[in-house]
Amino acid sequence: MKVRNSLSSLKAMPGAQVVRRRGRTFIINKKNPRMKARQG
Repeated sequence: MKVRNSLSSLKAMPGAQVVRRRGRTFIINKKNPRMKARQG
């Protein structure tokens, strides 16, 4: 998982989902599980 200050490149990946949990923004991707990120 990466901690990034811009998630827009990961949001554009196929299969990406934006999830907000506990005040943080996560990107999870079931199709490509390596593409996980957290912001905040």
